[in-house]
Parts: sequence; C-alpha cells; structure tokens
Amino acid sequence: MNNSIPKKLKYSRTHEWVRQDDDVLTIGITDHAQTMLGDLVYVELPEPESNVETGHECAVVESVKAAADVYSPVSGEVIEINEALLESPQLINEDPYGKGWLFRVKPFESEIAEDVAKLLTADQYTKQVASEAH
Repeated sequence: MNNSIPKKLKYSRTHEWVRQDDDVLTIGITDHAQTMLGDLVYVELPEPESNVETGHECAVVESVKAAADVYSPVSGEVIEINEALLESPQLINEDPYGKGWLFRVKPFESEIAEDVAKLLTADQYTKQVASEAH
C-alpha cells in the first residue's frame, strides 16, 4: 500500500493531496479516497477565481456508491480547474496523482507556508490510513 502514497506530496486528514510548484498548489484526492469511493461518475469543482478556505468544502466527487465532499487543504484563489474531469471523472480512479488532479490554488501569500506546514507527510498519511483500516 505504501507505494500508492507519493513521498513528494503533502496530505490532509480528509484524504486530499497537495503538490507545491513554486507559489501554485495543485490539489486532488488520494488513491485511498478514490479506492474507497469506487468508480467515479461525477465531479463538481470550485469556480475559477473563487476563493477556497482551509478545511471548507470546495468540491464534490460522486461515485456509483456515494458522494463525498472535498475539503480544501489550503486557503487561496482557484486559478485553474481540471476541465477534463467534467467529461471523464474516471481519470481520478485511473491516475489520482497525475491526470486526476482537481484544481490549482494560488494561496494567499501569508498562508502558503503555514497551510502547507500543517499538512501530513506521506509517512504520517500512511499511518493514518493504516489506523482507519482497523
């Protein structure tokens, strides 16, 4: 299971991942989350240019089994959404850390380091997932 949790990303306790590229953060849901949900059939993403807030609902992913809220792991402005998911939500199932990303955020300047510092490392997230399995 460890190999499905990339070391270079940061993670939230609610199963979102964050990749930092300079001052832009790309956000998606983890492989564990998409596995638990099953085959995704619908995605609702935040509006570009809208603001998201740490810990607040900002998107929805729906599978044949359930719908799940996606919580923003950081605060900032949504600068891009993954339009491909609107037509092909299964990209999240196929490639959750690559083609299945959800949206990109430009964090509010004062909060980038603070928000990212609060996220879990791959090792911490691995332990959380393992503890949830029991």
